[in-house]
Amino acid sequence: MSERKRIVIVGGVAGGASAAARARRLDENAEIIMFERGEYISFANCGLPYHIGGAIPKRDSLLVQTPERMAWRFGIDVRVNTEVIKIDRQRKEVISRDKKSGSEQATPYDYLILSPGAEPIKPAIPGIDHPRVFTLRNIPDMDAIKKVVDNEQPQHAVVVGGGYIGLEMAEALHERKIRVTLVELADQVFNVIDREMATPLHRQLRLHGVDLRLGVSLTNITGEGNGLKLDLSDNQSINTALVIMAIGVRPETKLAENAGLNLGPRGGIAVNEHMQTNDPAIYAVGDAVEVKSFIAGLDSLIPLAGPANRQGRIAADNIFGRNSVYKNTQGTAICKVFDLSVGMVGLSEKLLKKQKIAYEKVYTHPQSHAGYYPGAAAIRLKLLFDPTDGKILGAQAVGSDGVDKRIDVLAVAQRAGMTVYELQDLELSYAPPYGSAKDPVNYAGFVASNALNGDVQLAHVDQLPPGKNQILLDVRTLPEVQTGTIEGAMVIPLDELRGRLDELPKGKELIVFCKVGLRGYIACRLLSQRGYRCRNLSGGYTTYQDFFDLAAAEPEAPASICGAPVCTHPAADSTQIKPDQTIDARGLQCPGPIVQLKNAVDSLQVGQAVSIIASDPGFPPDVAAWCQSTGNQLADIKPEQGAVRALIIKSEAKALSTNMQPLSKNKTIVVFSGDFDKVMAAFIIASGAAAMGSHVTLFFTFWGLNALRKDNPPPVSKNLIEKMFGFMMPRGARKLTLSKMNMGGMGLTMIKGIMNKKNVTPLEELIENARKSGVRLVACSMSMDLMGIKKDEMIDGVEEGGVALYLQNAEQGNVNLFI
Repeated sequence: MSERKRIVIVGGVAGGASAAARARRLDENAEIIMFERGEYISFANCGLPYHIGGAIPKRDSLLVQTPERMAWRFGIDVRVNTEVIKIDRQRKEVISRDKKSGSEQATPYDYLILSPGAEPIKPAIPGIDHPRVFTLRNIPDMDAIKKVVDNEQPQHAVVVGGGYIGLEMAEALHERKIRVTLVELADQVFNVIDREMATPLHRQLRLHGVDLRLGVSLTNITGEGNGLKLDLSDNQSINTALVIMAIGVRPETKLAENAGLNLGPRGGIAVNEHMQTNDPAIYAVGDAVEVKSFIAGLDSLIPLAGPANRQGRIAADNIFGRNSVYKNTQGTAICKVFDLSVGMVGLSEKLLKKQKIAYEKVYTHPQSHAGYYPGAAAIRLKLLFDPTDGKILGAQAVGSDGVDKRIDVLAVAQRAGMTVYELQDLELSYAPPYGSAKDPVNYAGFVASNALNGDVQLAHVDQLPPGKNQILLDVRTLPEVQTGTIEGAMVIPLDELRGRLDELPKGKELIVFCKVGLRGYIACRLLSQRGYRCRNLSGGYTTYQDFFDLAAAEPEAPASICGAPVCTHPAADSTQIKPDQTIDARGLQCPGPIVQLKNAVDSLQVGQAVSIIASDPGFPPDVAAWCQSTGNQLADIKPEQGAVRALIIKSEAKALSTNMQPLSKNKTIVVFSGDFDKVMAAFIIASGAAAMGSHVTLFFTFWGLNALRKDNPPPVSKNLIEKMFGFMMPRGARKLTLSKMNMGGMGLTMIKGIMNKKNVTPLEELIENARKSGVRLVACSMSMDLMGIKKDEMIDGVEEGGVALYLQNAEQGNVNLFI
């Protein structure tokens, strides 16, 4: 039998408790003693906010292991309410103090495992020790906060700090119907990610009514009656019932430092890959230790439960002769913020910049699963990689569904040393409720690989505005442009790009963008093969909005609803407004929700309302911007079942106001007349404009439709009235008459003879030539229905369309004729 080892463990929870359990599994004969200065040795500290908020109703659910069960199951001597106050390394013993009796005792050890954890940071602010100021680190902290919330039902609370605990507590208090102000010194919440990736979190907080104060700090706390008065660095003050301090934690190292154990550059206990300190008999694990990052080997403090559990296991392994190694920390993490999840792995862009590590990045915005299956939601995904070999440096994702899955896959890929090229080949599970044939991870690999292979040159929003030899080109549709565009951008929708290349100067580089980057990529592939210099704006206008947090910067923000800007003041009581139409746009990615909204509003009368629910996280700022652009009223916007519902009241039409440059080569002609001479004039003007490089749309309505009818149409089914109309109206361009001096057809014969002598192209040939030169022939579908004209009776190449299609083309040009 091997010599019996005595192992003393200081601290429980994740690191200490896992070390104790592992040690017992490895050696039934070992004497294991655990000291815990509190009452609880192993509890789910990550679940504390959720019990306060009510998501976890039973307090006992948080107790992973009790002292009694630990002693009974593992035969461990658990000493709670006992604090270790000194380590005597020469005598190899610890001095502990019973917190109830005050008595002290020396306990010898063969091996010592330190798991003291980390303590909340409490800055030296006047009034910080007021009993209404709380921190949240353990069960007693949770009980104290919950007691105030349960018994006093406060109306308002302030959370100081926007990290994990701060965000989770803001949500928990909101769930308890408490108004929350969140104060954060940085210009973003969840500071471990990059700022543009935090913008959706800011919107989500505001959407749920959280009063978000960024870039300010707490400077003074004063008790006032049963509440508090808080002074902020921006000279504002807040009256509140309680304060939750959540500005971060620092490793508890006093015990180790007093014992002469080395600390690392970041202030944590220094350990080697075996979790061993500079004293071979002493190990340290959990939030108190300093580790190396998986990428670049940077000194890091990672206060996360997962690493702490693994470290406790590794320390026990090495004590019993197993060569177990901690393979550095990736920092894989996730946090819930109301209906959104935010996750990350590896290094952020700001940390890569700080360490001067070369990198490239791409932004993608794929759906969480197949868009045609209900419940799909967009994921904002940022992938950072080595520009030479494609190694994965880091990733961040934000979305309402599927974030955890994608971050976990990327964490495994990073741990395995994979490159972005290999992400393309990952065979991931697919069925419509769970994913897409091209999973978001595959998709990120495609986009990154395209950039590394030179298939597309990337531009990034932090490189804007463009230089003097660059031009911004927006290739989105008009409804999308109405939600906003980048100042100074030309607008040519992707589907029109091939026919309008002559509008683009070849001497300048084009910075192309769409909503999320896909159409921009397609446009760049087209343009680069036509001789243009082109770069695609990674992540498109969505990333541009996130980077500049445009929703927060709108001038109307003070008159907004939940932080989403509106074009006019909201309705006094939106709950009394009954919508005339209701749209369910969940699962649709932009521009789907906005297009459906536009079509619905087009069909309403002024003063009528439409209610729309959408799951696209970009929908709140988009619908607000669209209302501002079009003049419609955003009466209400609020979260609902993981999505967002907006109520829009139709107002008088407002002229399109965007920052785009005028598109002078767009021409629109409404052909209302069915007279030969007027139709001739329309096609002559259209053909001339097309020859000069304009994009021309002819919109035929009422009598003008007759010019597009076939001479000998195929048989079609018609009722009696439709047959009568068809008999009375001219059938095609050959049958049209003059508007004046027709004289029973004699005038028309004379003018056609003159045209022949003067070599003027006949109308039928003009129509065909115009169609071949790219002139768009659109027949008004409403007029066709009224007059009984069927699609099969029309000549080839004619589109059916409505007023919205006509207006879209008219608004993009500066010439509009009515004939």
